Amino acid sequence: MTMKLIAQGAEAKIFKKGRIIIKDRYVRKYRLPEIDFLLRRSRTRREAKVLEKLKQLKIPCPDLIKVDDKDMKISMDFLDGKKLRDVFHEAPLKFCEEIGKQVGLMHANDIIHADLTTSNMILKDKKIYFIDFGLSFFSTKAEDKAVDLHLLARALESRHFKFFSGCFDDVLKGYKKGNSDYKAVFERLEKVELRGRHKQK
Repeated sequence: MTMKLIAQGAEAKIFKKGRIIIKDRYVRKYRLPEIDFLLRRSRTRREAKVLEKLKQLKIPCPDLIKVDDKDMKISMDFLDGKKLRDVFHEAPLKFCEEIGKQVGLMHANDIIHADLTTSNMILKDKKIYFIDFGLSFFSTKAEDKAVDLHLLARALESRHFKFFSGCFDDVLKGYKKGNSDYKAVFERLEKVELRGRHKQK
């Protein structure tokens, strides 16, 4: 069975082999070899740990099949669905509340996705699955959780500007259901957004 390259980012190539997705963190020659190896290994291991934790929490994400921290590859099941960005217009408020709830649950368990966009969400069997945890990490800091929400807001505003008004309020509504410590995150979010506005001036 042949492997087919289906995507390539700054850090990894994504291959599809049958019903399996293989994420290959390839060598970045602009880095010192020792640093490159350590970075790729730590990110590979961390992404695998995040996926395992998400499964324990029953947050929809790809099933982890295999981790190879020598060749820097992660094998996951292929999610045969539609990218949320392509169907978002069908039920934006409903989707946003569910996104908020799941992100709140991630944050309640100190998981930061760090690349929350509707391109990194798959709609399958009426459930939203989160994918691409390549930049994810663990953190207890309200700042990191607020920045995660802020980046989600900017992504929604950029990609789905027609629906953004009121949409992010539904994200926050759902977030409260997933994270009982939402007040500390929301307070920090106000400060993060204020910093963002100052930078734009």
